[in-house]
Parts: sequence; C-alpha cells; structure tokens
Amino acid sequence: MQSILQKVLNKFRKKSKAPVEGKISSTKKSPQSKRSTTEPKPGPSRSEQKSNAHRRRPPRKKGKPNHRTRSTKIEAPGASLAEKWDISNFKVDPLEGKTRFHDFDLPIPLLHAIFDLGFKYCTPIQTEILPSTLSGKDATGRAQTGTGKTAAFLITIITRVLNKPIQGKRKPGTPRVLVIAPTRELVLQISEEARQLAKYCNLKIVSVFGGMDYEKQKRQLTNAAVDLVVATPGRLLDFQRRGDLNLKQVEVMIIDEADRMLDMGFIPDVRKIIYSTPKKDKRQTLLFSATLTREVTRLAEQWTRDPVTIEIEPEQIAVDTVDQIVYLVTLSEKFALLFNIISKQNLDRVLIFCNRRDEVRRLAEMLTRYGINCAELSGDVPQNKRIRRLNDFKNKKVRALVATDVAGRGIHIEGMDHVINYTLPRDPEDYVHRIGRTGRAGSAGTSVSFADEEDAFYLPPIEKFMGRELNCIQPEDEWLTKPVPVHAKKKYNPRPAKRPASGNRRKYHPRRK
Repeated sequence: MQSILQKVLNKFRKKSKAPVEGKISSTKKSPQSKRSTTEPKPGPSRSEQKSNAHRRRPPRKKGKPNHRTRSTKIEAPGASLAEKWDISNFKVDPLEGKTRFHDFDLPIPLLHAIFDLGFKYCTPIQTEILPSTLSGKDATGRAQTGTGKTAAFLITIITRVLNKPIQGKRKPGTPRVLVIAPTRELVLQISEEARQLAKYCNLKIVSVFGGMDYEKQKRQLTNAAVDLVVATPGRLLDFQRRGDLNLKQVEVMIIDEADRMLDMGFIPDVRKIIYSTPKKDKRQTLLFSATLTREVTRLAEQWTRDPVTIEIEPEQIAVDTVDQIVYLVTLSEKFALLFNIISKQNLDRVLIFCNRRDEVRRLAEMLTRYGINCAELSGDVPQNKRIRRLNDFKNKKVRALVATDVAGRGIHIEGMDHVINYTLPRDPEDYVHRIGRTGRAGSAGTSVSFADEEDAFYLPPIEKFMGRELNCIQPEDEWLTKPVPVHAKKKYNPRPAKRPASGNRRKYHPRRK
C-alpha cells in the first residue's frame, strides 16, 4: 500500500514542478525543492519515455553555420620560414672564373634552399648548362657522377614550375615534370636532392620504382596533383598501362644515365614513355650520359630539338679531386690489408666495391667475423633492406658498406672520404663511377684499389681511359699482418638432397621369407 502511495506522491510532485507554458522557470531553487545528494532522483515514467522515443530531432539547416568561425589560412610547408628569410642573408663574394647562383634569376624559395645546402658557386657543368636550360632550350650533357648535373636539371625544373604556375584544378596522376633513371638507387638519390631543393616551394614529388609497395606508390600518384615524378622505366610503364598515370601534360622530360639504360636494355621502354609525352617541340628535353657514343647521340637527335651540347671531361673529376692509390698485393694478402687500412686509419665510414654478389657476401661475412660493423648491398638484397642499410650507412650506424656496381651510380653521401676497390672493375668507366662516390662537387677524397695477380691486367685500360698513370705501390709488412677473429666462423649446413620424383622412386619389394 505504501508503494502505491509513494508513486502517486511522486507524480503529484512532478506536476507541481512542471513550468507553465510561455513562462521560463526561475533558476533559483526553493529550499523545499532541494534534495540531498544521497537521495536517488526519480526516473521518467513510461509515458514520458514513449513520447521522447517518438520525438524527432529538428532537421539541420543547410548552408553556412550560424556560429562565427575564424578563417584558417593553409600555409605551404616552410612558408613561414621562407617569409622570414631574405636574399640579403645569402652573401657570396664574386670570384674571377666562378659563377654564383645569384647571377641567375632564380626564385627566392629556391635560393633559400640552396643557401641551406651551403652551395655558393656553380660547378662547371652548372655554369655552362644553366643559361640555356633556364631559357627553355633542350640540352645534352656528358658528365660523370659528382659533377653537379643532378642539381643543374633540378634547378631548371623548379624554376620553370614556380615561374609558370597552372591556374585551376589539375587531375591527379598528371605530372608536369618526368625524370627517368636506370636504377632504384639513382631514383632515390634524385628524389632526395629534389626534396632538399624544393624545401620551400610546396611541390609534390613522387618516386616510382620496383621492389616496393605498389599500392602505396599508386596512392601517392592518384590522391592529388603531382608536380615531379622520378621513376625507373619498368614501374612507370606498369602505372601507365593501368591508367594511374597520364603523361600528356609533361612539360619537361629528363633522361639521366642514358648510356646505362642502353647497356641495361631499357631503351625500348624509354622510347614507349617518350612517345606517351607531348611532341618534342611542345616539351623541354634534357639528356645526360657519362659517354656520348654513337647510339646515345642518335637517341638524343631523335628525342631533342636543337639541343645545346655540354661536355665535362671525366679525368677532370678523377684526377683533380680524388687521391688515387693502388696497392700491389697477392690474393691472400688483400683482406689483411683491407682490415688494417680501416682499423689503423680509424675510418668511421668506408665504401668497398666488389665485382660479384658472392664476393660481396663473403667479404661482408669476413669483416663481421673480425669485428667490423658492416652491411652488404647487392642485387640479392630486397629493396626495403637496401634503403634501410643505405640510411644506416649515411647515419654512421654502419662502418663499412660492401657493394657491387649496382650501387655505384646511386650512392650519394656527403663527407665520405674513402672508397676501396677490393676487386678492380672490368670496365674502365665503372672505375671512374666508383671513385666518384668520394671527392664529389670539388671536395677531396681518397680512392684505394687492390691489384692482385688477376686484377693487375686491368690497370692499363683504366690508365688509358683516364689519360694518366696510377700510383702503384707495395704496402709495408706491418699492414699485411693478419688480424685475430672476434667471432667464430659460421657453419653452413648443406642443403638436403632433393627427393626423386614419385615416378623415379625405387619400388619397395618385401623380402621373401
């Protein structure tokens, strides 16, 4: 009976507290209406719950919201830094025979990035080629790695894109500039330098190459408009066949290491790519090669229009900036000499070249066994591991990097002083590319080569190619002392012999009793 009375009393209290229509109930509570915190509040009745369930939410008004919102201005990366920077901060004194970047009409954001990188004067190829390329002319350049040719065509690209912006929306997957390179390492190197120079320019740069996540690269191409694509020919054609990439709007086409592409058989793929771009009279084409052979010159004539030809002699780099030493040793003395050079000269970062993948693997295992932190870089290593090992080597987490020529044209590391040719290359041109990893852009470097009983026969062709004799010496006896291994030698378990096919297996015949 008391529960029924309590329910009636609660209903009566709710009706007395309900506000009259058209009047606002006062916020002040009477002392009688105050409840203790411990007393539970009565819940809504069933009729109220049903009415609340059927009550609809008022529709949202279309258009601008009533509340005022502050206008947020989206700034490009590095825009605030670019506003604070002025060209007066970039002071470079004129020098006779030297060309400053100030002497060209370059955009301020680009000059800001050049200032951050510490560049003051142009290299010879930049001095000769930039006046023509900045004016929109086609060009063919013969230059080795380390001459500054990558920065030369990147400065041309960025200047054109900034000076001729496209108004309105652009379709995703339609780059304005296309750079083709033969190897993944070279694509990564060009992309990294492009991002450094375009630091304050708000340009989208995409790297496209095989061995990495296809879908990730596809999203980078198709999510937004792209300014610059740096690619290897094979992966670029894959995206083009699937319709994820359209080359009809390419304004500048750059072909790097054309001779290398010719040797690797990429020219048919490159020809397909070029035919997918606008005609040569409607685009600017730059072609670079370490050597201008008849085949490369013929390709340049097909793909360019009245090009300016610039040639930088290879021996100019190899002789002037790199101290080259050749040690005459036997095959059994090579490892001891290598170990003592690294340890006694206290080299914190050294690049070692071998000719074959098995040589790279064996030498890396030997160095690890004798306590030198090293990594190997060859075609057997997956692409993601190659990138990680290169970054570890750049950040000095790895002391020695043993590589084949697959990395010879793709490694660009600032401040690397020593390159060692554990085995001499069979092609004299590869020798120049190897030692070009040090002494880059005019800085000093040291190249050490080992000439054993077999490799000594390859010295005369190298000297003829460079036009000078190499300094061949014999090492001192203390440099040939064999070190003591730190770790035990790895034991290799031979693979088990394959079981013969079912048709060739011997049938089981039970023994007769």
